[in-house]
Amino acid sequence: MHVVVRELELKVVLSAELKVPVPARLTYRTDDPYAVHLTFHIGTENLLTWAFSRELLIEGLLQPCGDGDVRIWPSRADGRRVVLIALSTPDGDALLETSATVVSIWLERTLLAVPAGTEYAGLNLDLSLAELLAPRPTDGLWARGQSPAGGKEAPKPSDDSPDGDG
Repeated sequence: MHVVVRELELKVVLSAELKVPVPARLTYRTDDPYAVHLTFHIGTENLLTWAFSRELLIEGLLQPCGDGDVRIWPSRADGRRVVLIALSTPDGDALLETSATVVSIWLERTLLAVPAGTEYAGLNLDLSLAELLAPRPTDGLWARGQSPAGGKEAPKPSDDSPDGDG
């Protein structure tokens, strides 16, 4: 596994006039080739990490993109190229700003590690699928009509709905 890391400064945009600097880290791991991880402090001892698509970040440097929880778009601030990242949760929203140049250079390094379109090559899908479908010790109990908990008979399928809708 290869890891590409870049420490950087994000600015939390509170208003057009007020931006608060926050130390952050971009991380890309070749064992998770479709994702980038953005980690930053939120004013507590705990770190907050967001994972989202590397492709989304690449596209966001060029044009607005994303739906839902993560949206990214290019912009300008103080005469320089920046990238804005909007993060949304049920608890609130955050607008982050950082240097588009810093992000671009870091993304180039990730693309050297795993070129776009080859992400699947590093994944061992056959092994993952085999592990997912491998028999488990309790599988035999279910096949014999026994529950793994207490050896009682497994529930039978029924067309009768327990709430009387059936």
